[in-house]
Amino acid sequence: MLMDITERLNELKKLIVKYQDSYYKTGKSEVSDSEYDRLFDELLNIEKGHPELITADSPSKRVGSDLTQDFPEVSHTIPVLSLDKAYTIEEIYSFIKRVGTEVNNDDLSFILEEKIDGFSIVLYYEDGFLVRAITRGNGYVGNDVTENVKTIKTVPLKLTEKVNIAVRGEIFLLKNDFKKINESLEDTFANPRNLASGTIRRIKSSETAKVPLTIFCYEGFLDSKSEKKFHTHIEILEYLKKLGFNVDKNISIFSKKKINSLFTDDMSFNEIPDEILRRAELRESLPYEIDGLVLKVNEIDVRDKLGFTEHHPRWAIAYKFQSPQAESQVLNIDVQVGRTGRITPMARINPVTISGSEIKNATLHNQDYINQLELCIGDTVAVSKRGDVIPAVEYVTEKNTLGNTIWHIPENCPVCNCVLVRRGAHLFCPNTECKARKVGALIYFCAKKQMNIQGLGEKVLNLLYENGYVKEITDIYTFSPDALLNDNIEGFGQKKVMAIKDAIFESKKQPFRRLLAALGIDEFSHNAIDLVIRNGIKSYDDFKNLVKDKENAFKRLSSIDGLGPETSNKIIEAFTDVKILSILNFFDSMGFKMEEESAENTQADLILSGQSWCVTGTFEKFKSRDLIHDIIRKHGGRVVTSISGNTTHLLVGENAGSKLNKALNLGVKILYESDFIQLLNSMGEVYGKET
Repeated sequence: MLMDITERLNELKKLIVKYQDSYYKTGKSEVSDSEYDRLFDELLNIEKGHPELITADSPSKRVGSDLTQDFPEVSHTIPVLSLDKAYTIEEIYSFIKRVGTEVNNDDLSFILEEKIDGFSIVLYYEDGFLVRAITRGNGYVGNDVTENVKTIKTVPLKLTEKVNIAVRGEIFLLKNDFKKINESLEDTFANPRNLASGTIRRIKSSETAKVPLTIFCYEGFLDSKSEKKFHTHIEILEYLKKLGFNVDKNISIFSKKKINSLFTDDMSFNEIPDEILRRAELRESLPYEIDGLVLKVNEIDVRDKLGFTEHHPRWAIAYKFQSPQAESQVLNIDVQVGRTGRITPMARINPVTISGSEIKNATLHNQDYINQLELCIGDTVAVSKRGDVIPAVEYVTEKNTLGNTIWHIPENCPVCNCVLVRRGAHLFCPNTECKARKVGALIYFCAKKQMNIQGLGEKVLNLLYENGYVKEITDIYTFSPDALLNDNIEGFGQKKVMAIKDAIFESKKQPFRRLLAALGIDEFSHNAIDLVIRNGIKSYDDFKNLVKDKENAFKRLSSIDGLGPETSNKIIEAFTDVKILSILNFFDSMGFKMEEESAENTQADLILSGQSWCVTGTFEKFKSRDLIHDIIRKHGGRVVTSISGNTTHLLVGENAGSKLNKALNLGVKILYESDFIQLLNSMGEVYGKET
């Protein structure tokens, strides 16, 4: 009897899978809806009566469960990084040239794929069965959303071969499906990506199953023990298709040699601009959203040679479509001198509003960019917010009638008059004594995210520098603020001077990681510092001992997940630099904390590991957001400034603004101040009104 039931169950599964595959490949059903429902109901009844017969690839997994679930964190076994970005054809050609030069091979081929505007996922298969579906997370640790992803009918539960493989893909909603669903909702979603992201994070997989999500897969990583080896990206895509994955067919190949592919004919490198333009024009007619294109090296051995930075693979680049734009007139152009000496030309424009923000200034990047635009003062230009963050001039829409010619960066620094030098595409002021560089370093050191010396803002530091009180960051701790009173400096009364003295004194209590960040060492960001500290390099002595053997120091640093070779070299250079060592020795002699106070990395210490936190609003129990940021980092979490599909938690205070709505749309976990304090208390830390 049981044998008969098993045979019938297997027969039902084969029929249902066959009808599902046929529908999703052709858009047509081989049977009526009522017949399909009858077969599916029979399958569910058998499995309900004989749960021991349920298999991992059963079509019933597509229905989901009403059981609530959390999303435990799981480490990725493959690199899940972001992409470097390009906004112009010239940048694409520069990428191709750089790759060819680095590997000493100009006979490479490249693949152009659509950049689906969806939700990134990694599918892990063992012996051909889907065992885990993990969100991108921070690139190293993501959330396990397997039960929800199993409800997506275009995600194979069982592959055509018994292989161990990790597959990257993008989950998305078709435009028409998004429109229908959004029209039925009281609280609508801004776009299909947000709805897809929120759906994947539903706590009941049965709710996820009601949304017609789909997927395109674009990268496959076989188990290291596999005998099968790929030579090209095209081979990977063809193999994914053979295994049963949904693969985007809109692919272009640029090559000097003939490549036989199931997907497309070869194109020459000269056709890249036309192809990108064609794809951009077709964007609106596609049934799904794309926000750009991705160019990848085709040859796998070349990819292996190029490797990765801590942020992105060096063998791929995303061409981003133009962001929301507005038109404005360029009133003037001047240059900013950064603390590293880098010269950045800035267009001063008639104020315009983009994505809710008033824009008065827009970056022009460098002289090459200005030349490319043929930009003159008085021109009317298109302005965008690149990545929805940085205002930039995109192109000239109308030339000026004033007779102005292409604007050029002066040959000399506008602050110290030193002759500028070129490094790559940018100009730099080489004078380390330049006022702009010195004051820039002081401002950076005192800022909230670094030493948080309240009262020493840009205006005050400029005044202190001009009057000779503070020239170096070490002078902050040797000059007497009382001198401002004694010298009758306007605007500095007893109360203000006392506040500055207190702020300087309090800054000496900042943790070692803050002091490191405040030095402004190139490439050594807050997140990079956090990675190094978490990997056991926690004190000034640790750094000094580390760099005694530069070769071993590089090996150790570059082996840390998230640190690239460039950052590793910069760290070694910094801790062998006489000037930086002199500054650190000064702080050591002044009694600063020269060791990070996180002696034990217990499970409780790193309870936020792998989580990505955004903080918004104001709080009653915490003096500043930076204090909250430090607490999150201390316990292993990552701090981000904006909400995205990779954000796991939003901590909300008073006057939260738009970030709360965006987080709700994306399905990000929301915590309020009381929730956060409760979480900290559960870890043995007490935060109250005295904090």
